[in-house]
Formats: sequence, C-alpha cells, structure tokens
Amino acid sequence: MVPPHRRRQRHHAAVAREARAEAPGARGPRPRAGRGSDGPGRAEAHGRASTLSVSSRAVADIRPGPGPAGWPGVRPWTRGARRLPGACCSRVCRWVACGSHGPGRSTPPSRRTVCLSDAAPVTALPLRDDELSDFLARTSRTFALAIPLLEEPLRREVGLGYLLLRVADTLEDAASWPREARREALARFEALLKEDPEADPEALARDWRERRPSEDTGYLDLVARTPSLLASLDALRPEAGAILRHFVLKTVQGMREVLSSATAEGLLALDSLQSLRDYCYIVAGLVGELLTELFVLDPRLTPFSPNLRALAPLFGEGLQLVNILKDARQDEKEGRSLLPPNVQLQDVEQLAREDLVAAARYVRALYGAGASRDVLAFTTLPLLLAQATLELLVRDGAGAKVSRAVVTTQMIALQAALERGALPEAVEALAGPTP
Repeated sequence: MVPPHRRRQRHHAAVAREARAEAPGARGPRPRAGRGSDGPGRAEAHGRASTLSVSSRAVADIRPGPGPAGWPGVRPWTRGARRLPGACCSRVCRWVACGSHGPGRSTPPSRRTVCLSDAAPVTALPLRDDELSDFLARTSRTFALAIPLLEEPLRREVGLGYLLLRVADTLEDAASWPREARREALARFEALLKEDPEADPEALARDWRERRPSEDTGYLDLVARTPSLLASLDALRPEAGAILRHFVLKTVQGMREVLSSATAEGLLALDSLQSLRDYCYIVAGLVGELLTELFVLDPRLTPFSPNLRALAPLFGEGLQLVNILKDARQDEKEGRSLLPPNVQLQDVEQLAREDLVAAARYVRALYGAGASRDVLAFTTLPLLLAQATLELLVRDGAGAKVSRAVVTTQMIALQAALERGALPEAVEALAGPTP
C-alpha cells in the first residue's frame, strides 16, 4: 500500500509534468545537433555558433539563457544567489520539473492546494529552476559554474543529482554527530530513495535540520528541502529519474560502508592507496558513471557507451583526487585523514595525473561520438580547472587554488575551441595521441 505522503508526491509530480507540457512557450524536444540528411557528423555537431559568453566580472556568475537555434546561452546571474568562487571542484565532486518565467522556458505549476481522497493537502513541491540554481550557488563551486552550460533536460537532471548527493554528503560529514548517528541518517535517506512506505520525508528532514549536521546554512537549508528534492526526482523523465535514484542509492550505501571503519566519534582515516581509490569511487567515480548514463540516453552516443563507461569512473576519480590534495589540511581539521600516512604524496599526485589523462580521453571520446556542445563544455571545464589546480598543488602544496583570472582564461580557451568545432589544445595534449 502506498502511504499518503508518497501519493501526495506522485500527484504533485504529475501536476508539474502537466504544467510543463501545457505552459505557453515551453521548450520542445531537445534539438539534435549535427542531424542532417546524411545523419550526424562531427563538424555539424560541434560547429554551431559559440554559446559561452565570458567576461572577467561575470565568469563565476553565470546562468543559462536562450541562445541561437535552441542552444543555451550564458549571461551574468546576480538575482537570488551570491557570487560563486572561481576555485576548482568542491571536496566531493558530486555533484524540477518547473521552469522560471520567460520566453522559451516553462512556467511553474500553480501553488494551489490539491486534496486527495484520503490524504492531507500537498506540501512538498518540486524545486523551481530558480530554487535549484540558488541551492547550487550556495552548496557547490565548479559544478555551479558548469551545470548552467547544459541544456534541458540535462541541466535539471544533473543539478538535481548533485543536490541529492550533497544531502548524502552532508549527513556523512556531520562532524558533530557520532559515527552511528551518521550511518543511521544515511540508512533513513536510503529508505526514502527506496520509497519505503514507513519513511516520512517531512519528519526526517525536520529532524536532520534541527540536529544541525553542518554549520553551513546552505547545506542546512538544502537538507530541510529533502521532500522537495524527492518530489523533483519523481517529476523527471522516467529513465533519468531511474538513473539518478540508482546511483544516489549506490553512493549512500557506499558512504555507510566507509563510515563503518571510522572511529565511534566518526573520525575517518584511510590507510592505503587502494582504500583511497575505493573511497574516490564511492564519492566521485559513481558520479562519472551517473553522468555517462544520462549522456548515453542521447541515441548518438549509445554506440560509444562501452568506451565511455570504461573511462567514466576515472573521470570522477581524477577530479576527486585533486580535491583531496587541495583540501587535505581542512579535511584533517574536520576529522578526515583521506591521504594515507604510509603513502608518498608524490604517488597520489602521480595517480591524479594518470586519472586526468583518462578524463581527457573521456572528453575526447564524447567529442568523437558527436556529443552536443553543452555536454562537451560541461565536462571539459572541470577537467581544465582540475589540471590547473594540480599543477599549483605540486608547486605550492595543499590549499593552493586557481585564481579567478585562471578560470576566465580557461573559459575563454574553451569558448574559442568550441567555436572552431574542436576541443581546447590543453585537452588534446593531455589525452595524448589518438590510438
């Protein structure tokens, strides 16, 4: 039997989908770049006019806007969100059914009260686009910069995936909670994702918020909106919703397993290079796999899925290793020792270099398969920033961050390359000769 709160969520998800379909000016099916009478081609797929508008003042404040022929544009974003730092990825690289008003965007569903036969009034609404963007701005770094480069429906799907994983990360990292309290919270989040009829998202969200797993108000506010995140998940296209649910579940289960080796107080220490890689797979490699499964829903990429799936975990691991090297001092202060004491720092740096080579090959594989420009921009930008950060870390040590000027330079290089229908030279050089 489906519990009342699940019936309410599903009912509202249906209302949201109907509102998107009926909204005046709602966007139609996602355009397939490069499809002509002779089928998709690389020059057509990547040769459209550039959609990245870069300025040194607005580089970290971007929001998607309509671009030529259905491609996403980028414009300064100041409403409802603080300016985003131009640093590389957050410590965990993890990274809606309703749009904001305006031409070419769907309109939000009415906030009317809808009563079902035996249920209380609807209270959990899917996040609006502006709410989603605001949470990304408050809880992420590089991915808040990169996600707006994606077109719909990927923009909502990837953004929501990030936020769901950020809730899990907040529960895992709850420094003031002992180990078992964290593991119990993750188990309850897992029950919500599995649609356990005994799990009440509103009650759990209130409990987590009141117990303050973090002192970051962005994280606390996000945890409090867990019911809306789940309602947003229900409102996605079914195949994408299933992908997100599967990989978020795997990540939550992996986090619980990692915490089982922590001390009773929740202090986590990794003791080998393999344990570091296992940790990176849980918190980032799975993200690479999640993204890849969303990408290959595009029929152009389906034939290339075996190669993309093989490289996907290394794409995530490389970005995560750079984060761990960058944040080592802060992690130690917060009770995490993610760099094994018996492993040389140079060995971790070398592993990160090798993974970034694989990440560059992943991006090149997407390019060769005819991936759309928004997907190439989204995957290439974090790679460029991770490579620049790693070079700084090798030179200056933990804590080094790329400057806003470097972010601007990398985005300009990315813009210029995409205008030529190519990848940035730095990506090609990192990937090495084509086999």
